[in-house]
Amino acid sequence: QVQLAESGGGLVQAGGSLRLSCAASGSIFSINAMGWYRQAPGKERELVAGITSGSSTNYADSVKGRFTISRDNAKMAVYLQMNSLKPEDTAVYSCAADPHTIVVRPRYWGQGTQVTVSS
Repeated sequence: QVQLAESGGGLVQAGGSLRLSCAASGSIFSINAMGWYRQAPGKERELVAGITSGSSTNYADSVKGRFTISRDNAKMAVYLQMNSLKPEDTAVYSCAADPHTIVVRPRYWGQGTQVTVSS
């Protein structure tokens, strides 16, 4: 089993920045892909950004150019640097990990951290 622990959410004004962190523990040798999903009230959960063990990345169109995902394989941690935040970025952000890909139904999930962007 793999456990994921997120940190770094909070309240920020529009245009500001936040950095989310997620640390994996447990059977981390099994992990290839890691990344972040978000879910806003009344909306479906969406993939924000993902990164593989080989550092291949993918981003939702809505965050390209503003968010940057990175990974520390030695620590088995993933980070999401969020710049130029907008009110529509407000959501619960959840870390995800999987032995293969997080694009479809990741196996492991964190508890989620709230990000609120005020206008």
